[in-house]
Amino acid sequence: MDCSTNRHRAPLDRQSRKPQMTIDAIEHIAHHVVETGFDDLPQEAVAASQKFILDSIGVGLAGSGGPWVTELINAMGAAPAQDSARVWGQDKVLDARAAALCNAYQIHNAEYDCVHEQAVVHPVTVVLAASLAEIDRVRSNGGDNTSGRQLVRAVTLGVDVACHLGVASASPLKFFRPGTCGAFGATAAVSILRGYETEQLISSFGIAHAQLCGTMQAHTEGSPLLAMQMGFNARNAMTACDIALHGIPGTRHILEGPFGFYALFEGQHHLDDVLPQLGNVWRITEVAHKPFPSGRATHGIVDACLTLRKEHSLAHSDIRNVVARVPSLTHHLVGRPVTRDMDINYARLCARFVAARALITGEVISDDFTIEARRDRITLELAQRIDIQIDENPNPNALSPIELQIENYDGTRLHSMIDIVYGHPDKPMSRAAWLDKFRNNWGRSLVPLSDSACERVIERLDALPAVTNTADIIDDLVP
Repeated sequence: MDCSTNRHRAPLDRQSRKPQMTIDAIEHIAHHVVETGFDDLPQEAVAASQKFILDSIGVGLAGSGGPWVTELINAMGAAPAQDSARVWGQDKVLDARAAALCNAYQIHNAEYDCVHEQAVVHPVTVVLAASLAEIDRVRSNGGDNTSGRQLVRAVTLGVDVACHLGVASASPLKFFRPGTCGAFGATAAVSILRGYETEQLISSFGIAHAQLCGTMQAHTEGSPLLAMQMGFNARNAMTACDIALHGIPGTRHILEGPFGFYALFEGQHHLDDVLPQLGNVWRITEVAHKPFPSGRATHGIVDACLTLRKEHSLAHSDIRNVVARVPSLTHHLVGRPVTRDMDINYARLCARFVAARALITGEVISDDFTIEARRDRITLELAQRIDIQIDENPNPNALSPIELQIENYDGTRLHSMIDIVYGHPDKPMSRAAWLDKFRNNWGRSLVPLSDSACERVIERLDALPAVTNTADIIDDLVP
């Protein structure tokens, strides 16, 4: 797409090549979404989409047994006669919007979902929850099959929208960006699946903007509402598309207007630098796996701890103290104190606790967050000796580099610098590792699912562009 970098842009229409009236940046994004077909996607983006759809499904199944899931589902009410969808890993059918909410909550409630580090967004969570709820809704109504190509296009472009908006921000987090940017991405994805034209998508974006929600207070408190905010935005994206379907217009200057997304939710931005990247930079290829079920901001510290533990055959009983120097965002997200009464959500976002478990056990897995592990005396004593300090990094959205020093009781000092965190595309998990992650998560589904179904989902995701009915994948995610 040809677009000016001047803030008051007069873009050219692809067909007529005539200047249009001045528009908000959201219209450029809408044109990108509507005019980009599956065949326009590079193979690298398609492959990344397949990989992270699989990863997010696995994380969502593991999340089906997470805290407050049953209560949240019960709050959604009974299944309707039409427009229904299923909750993964459960024997539950809900209104499609409610199912999107619950599935997004399940994907994020263990802090195990993939992340775009530069954008500070978990870009697949909201997008995929809404997309599969929409596919399931169509199935429940006896509608046409949704192909794998359609799903890949929806997820890839939804992630593109969410991440470009996040990358364009030049301000620290105050609202929960994975939720707010995720809402825009999910709106794009659902609109693609419904075949909306540009004007319908612009209205959908405007209506989604009016429903954006999610503050950082839930993150600060380690509240289960943090993951629920992902769900609220998935539901609201579907609602926005429903309203636009009936011809109700949304606001239009929703990114750059005086009360638009950046003015109200973010602050300073550099959209003019980011918009020309549409169609040239595919954000799904920049997404990172999360190898550990804890906040991504803990992962650089964990990476450094595990590196030093392995290189020096380090025993946790040898350690006098640990000092991690981290960017301000990392400190804000996970630099919280360790407490003896931490709940599971708080513990996953406490770098001191997560690092202590890594140094003691040599890994970080879901069982490190049981109540027994959270009350373990040795873990808590070591965590109290870990100090998280802010470095001089001026970037308010940086999660790395991480510098870590361990001082032992014998006076030796060990040092590690992590520039790229494990799971990032430049330091990736191997296929074997991320398939192990998926299979382990599959096994944590609240309602047990068969091994044969697990392998069938892997096979279908590997061949997703050739799949003719993606609702068949959802069939394997429920008993």
